[in-house]
Amino acid sequence: MEIALKVHPSEQRSSGFTMLELVIVIAIVGVLIALGVPSFKYVTTANRIASEVNGLMGDMQFARAEAIKEGQTVVVCVSSNGTSCTNSPWNNGWIVCSDPANDSSCDAGVPIYRVQKPFTSTDTFVAGGNTDVLTFNRDGFAVGLAGAVTIALHNAPVAVTAYTRCLAISAVGTLVVQASGTGACL
Repeated sequence: MEIALKVHPSEQRSSGFTMLELVIVIAIVGVLIALGVPSFKYVTTANRIASEVNGLMGDMQFARAEAIKEGQTVVVCVSSNGTSCTNSPWNNGWIVCSDPANDSSCDAGVPIYRVQKPFTSTDTFVAGGNTDVLTFNRDGFAVGLAGAVTIALHNAPVAVTAYTRCLAISAVGTLVVQASGTGACL
């Protein structure tokens, strides 16, 4: 025998959300998105810039180490085609090659150690003194530099100084990444 309990209609529970609860949740989500999107943009842009400048620094360090190891000059130069040095901005790519002729260029037939393809972003590298070739000698020194050379990386299309990073190369071959406002980084 079953006993049916009668529940008063005011005590019945319904499942789901009320309109007020739904509007409050949507408002909270909207505020969180409005606060989070600018921070996310900063993080992604800062990481992209750091990756690009660290790629150049890594290839410069590799070239210096290879020059010391091989006992001959090694060149890092701008290359838009990946096979020879070209006169273009660093963001068009670069190559690291052996320089047995000691003429600060990547001649045909010499080993090319590394190739950096052009950036897919619109970021720009600007080299101080229009430096498009850096040569490291067998002692690890940067040849032909009167002082330190700075290669600045700016985000584009609108350069924001908070994102700017520079690679400073001294005549003795040391490499330092600097933030905007540090050293010669502008």
